[in-house]
Formats: sequence, structure tokens, C-alpha cells
Amino acid sequence: MRMPTLGAALVMMTSAAMMSSVTADDDDAKGARKLAQQGRDDYWHCLAREYSRDSNQGMTEQDFGRSVAGACPSERQYYRVTLLDYLTTQYPDIDAGAHLATANRAVESAQKDIVTAFVKHRPPAK
Repeated sequence: MRMPTLGAALVMMTSAAMMSSVTADDDDAKGARKLAQQGRDDYWHCLAREYSRDSNQGMTEQDFGRSVAGACPSERQYYRVTLLDYLTTQYPDIDAGAHLATANRAVESAQKDIVTAFVKHRPPAK
């Protein structure tokens, strides 16, 4: 009689431990996602400040692109690192180099989007 009870107790403890691990993994993934989103938002807000500077008025698209590429270095790096952490948490079996390439493309995409907005909303040349 004791053996089935012991077996049942062992199964319950193992299941509880596995559920606790899954919950911890979910919490880690949610935390990593939240940080990546915050990193993205911080970087975008910084790029928006660059976009709205009065000194950009006479810049060409290329000059503004170079300016944006060098702007917000700490925000850009934070975004890259938090996105890399999120991708590693979500997809641990994928090569870290692929995650880094994805994070770099996300940063480049943000820069490209702000340059595109600059060009589209620039007053026409006289």
C-alpha cells in the first residue's frame, strides 16, 4: 500500500517542480520581452528627439542618416543587448550570431525609418 502512495507523491512533486520551472521560464521570457520593448521605446524616443532638432532643417538625407547613425549610442546599445537577451531566451537553440544579426537589423531598421520620415516630412527645396 505504501508503494503506490509513495509513487503518487513522487509524481506530484516532480510535476510541481516541472511546473515551477516552466513558470520561472515564462517569467524570464516575459521579463526579457518587457526589457526589449523598453529598450526599443527608449531608442525610438531618442531618435525622435534627434529628428525634431532645429539644426536638422538644412541637412541632406545622407547627412541626416549619418547623424542618426551616430546618435543615441547608449540607447542603441541597450536596445541591442535587451533584444539579444530576449531572442536568446525565446529561441535558445538558435545560434547567438543569428540573434545578434537580428538585433543589428532591428537597430538599422529604426534608423532607416527615422531617415525615411525625415525625407518625407522635409519642406520642399526652393
